[in-house]
Amino acid sequence: MTVGAAYPRRQAVLCEIIAQHLESRLGGAAVRNPDLGGSLAAHDALINGRVDLYAECTGAALTVILKRPADRRPEVVLERVRLEYGRLQLQWLDPLGFEDGFVMVVRAEQARRLGLEKLSEAARVEGGWRLAAGREFLMQPDGMAALMQAYNLPLRGGPQAREAEAAYRALREGEADMVAGNATDGELAAEDLQVLADDRQGFPPGQAALVVRAEALARHADLRPAAAELAGRLSTARMRELNRRRQEGRPAAALAAEFLRSAGGGAPGGASRPVQ
Repeated sequence: MTVGAAYPRRQAVLCEIIAQHLESRLGGAAVRNPDLGGSLAAHDALINGRVDLYAECTGAALTVILKRPADRRPEVVLERVRLEYGRLQLQWLDPLGFEDGFVMVVRAEQARRLGLEKLSEAARVEGGWRLAAGREFLMQPDGMAALMQAYNLPLRGGPQAREAEAAYRALREGEADMVAGNATDGELAAEDLQVLADDRQGFPPGQAALVVRAEALARHADLRPAAAELAGRLSTARMRELNRRRQEGRPAAALAAEFLRSAGGGAPGGASRPVQ
């Protein structure tokens, strides 16, 4: 059994939670692949059998992988991806409980000073925004294009292409006024940053759920019920906190084991044979 993660910065701990939980329930050792390189690469790895399952977001699956039009209704998006992935012999399980789509972030003091809580309010700020964002946000249809279609956000100069750590650093140091982040970024557990509400639902729903190869489900009769036990167990706030602690240097395996004990899921059982 191989468990993958599309984005190691946000999913390293999640990959460990899934792997340790399945090891405990299925009685074997799972192989970890914590850096599949983004949604498209992760999907390719799943299709080609290099991994058996990983966590994906519904909105990215619909717009980036399937290249279908966005929809604002979470339940509709989930059912659409379930249907189309089923034709590829891939199955979506119930959502894990957290969102991991794009979010727009500003400094908390800046939001208080300007009286901002929503993106529609940010769109009315005179002078424009110095935006820092990663390559995926700038290129994917569920990122920059969705933001501008919904809000026509005024910008001061072109977006600054920066990876997550550099973008948040630029925000805190005053080199940027707004960052395009993801909902489970560890930085968002801090009180000095604020996520602006997507009040026009410009971004597609970003429910995270496990996507599993149908062949793996057929090979392991207990895989579906074991994986289903994780549904609804992880909130966005909890994932932010876990990712924050990971960024501070805590090992992903230790954080996952702590979470599973606190959630009543237990730590891995220590069996020696691999789950094939």
